[in-house]
Amino acid sequence: MIEDTTQTEPKAAESAEKNAAVATTPGMLSPEELDRLTDDIIAALKTVYDPEIPADIYELGLIYRIDISDERFITIDMTLTAPGCPVAGEMPGWVETAVLGVPGVSGCKVVMTFDPPWDQSRMSDEARVALDMW
Repeated sequence: MIEDTTQTEPKAAESAEKNAAVATTPGMLSPEELDRLTDDIIAALKTVYDPEIPADIYELGLIYRIDISDERFITIDMTLTAPGCPVAGEMPGWVETAVLGVPGVSGCKVVMTFDPPWDQSRMSDEARVALDMW
């Protein structure tokens, strides 16, 4: 059974609810450890930017799901703003590298998906401000 344990920062709560579900199976991770790991993973994801867009991939809504196993292996489902994005081949590696830098993470797999396709409604208010899209 997978438990939905979405964790967000207050400013990004609305975006994160729509954009990323964080899940783990009950067991070895304490709630405190899960909270810390989740916060640290989101912070790491916020360091990854699409070079053509001045907003991070988390606030853009490119992260669809973050799964944290009891063994602290992270699986991330993500998308791109468009299938033909020039950094499509590189961005999953950037995401993996960022997440692997989080203390306590044992490994990371990034799964690229285009279902559902990304659209601007997935962006947080922070991304909308950065892109002047009101």
